[in-house]
Amino acid sequence: MFHLSWQVDGWIIVAGALCGVAAALLGNFLVLRRMSLLGDAISHAVLPGLAAAFLLTGQRQGWLIFAGAALVGILTVLLIELAKESGHVYAGAAIGVVFPFLVVLGLVMIVRSAYRVDLDPGCVLYGAIETTLVDLVEVGGWLVPRAVISLALISVINLLFVVLLYRPLKVSTFDPQLAQSQGISVRAMHYALASLVAMTSVAAFESVGNILVVAMFVVPPVTAWLWTDRLWLMIVLSTLFAVLSAVLGHISAIALPAMFGMPSTNTAGMMAVAAGGLLGFTALFATRKGLLSRAIQSLRVQRRILGEDLLGLLYRSHAQDVMNLPTATLTDKLIATRWRSWLALRRLRRRGWVQVTDHHVSLTASGLAV
Repeated sequence: MFHLSWQVDGWIIVAGALCGVAAALLGNFLVLRRMSLLGDAISHAVLPGLAAAFLLTGQRQGWLIFAGAALVGILTVLLIELAKESGHVYAGAAIGVVFPFLVVLGLVMIVRSAYRVDLDPGCVLYGAIETTLVDLVEVGGWLVPRAVISLALISVINLLFVVLLYRPLKVSTFDPQLAQSQGISVRAMHYALASLVAMTSVAAFESVGNILVVAMFVVPPVTAWLWTDRLWLMIVLSTLFAVLSAVLGHISAIALPAMFGMPSTNTAGMMAVAAGGLLGFTALFATRKGLLSRAIQSLRVQRRILGEDLLGLLYRSHAQDVMNLPTATLTDKLIATRWRSWLALRRLRRRGWVQVTDHHVSLTASGLAV
């Protein structure tokens, strides 16, 4: 049995939840624009901007860090667009060219400057959310982790961006041509979104790492999309799923290692796993788009069509003065499995359209009147 403490566990969960909310707010539009890989690319490609800012300032916080990341984020989008237009390749291939180059460049710069600043590739990729309480600042008499403050700030910025520009974002996402005709700059929306993705990645990289922020850009929005087709509801649900992933992930990081005899695990990684678990559950059980519900709906359609075929077969037999058919021959005549034939026959019997006597099927008066 484990015990949660607000002084430790509470702030870790808050940091993970704020990272999830900040990323999910933007991730909805990345997913709907089919730019999920762009979010991954930008969140990793900001490494050269971070390394350059570290070389200049020797610090891991400050407005220069965000500025460097935002500039590299915009540069990433520009290079991808340039590769698409000049090379005549699709977006995925263009990202595949630009993304590795910038990531490797950033990692080389980080390794070369590691002796000057407290930074390493593991810090960037995996984060250290467990050490959130190490760096505290006083806010209104409360000691608050610096990471929580930066993540809360970027969450508010992203929320204001989505709320204030909701209509331009919505129109440019679903119909860029209509947006252009209404005077909405699709390119400006594109670059603004890319800049905020870069800033969100920077706000998250030190405490939660790129692994979690990349997962939160994609997984909660996709999970929400499986439940609804309404954009505003998708945004709300994605943020709720992000918060729930943070809570379940941290609890799992505490409870699961002991259950399997392991000493510990990475909390940010477990939050990403929890988000994936919610997505897996949704993919199976979502009311309209889940695999199970779609399988049931498909079975219902097949049963209805097979029932109509059965009625047609009985009508044609009745017109030829054959009042009933052996149930054993239905499978062959309908070219269906015995199980599906039984389901279709059961549906017709419940509606009172056919009757079965002595293993023979015949139409009722109600069935003839259909």
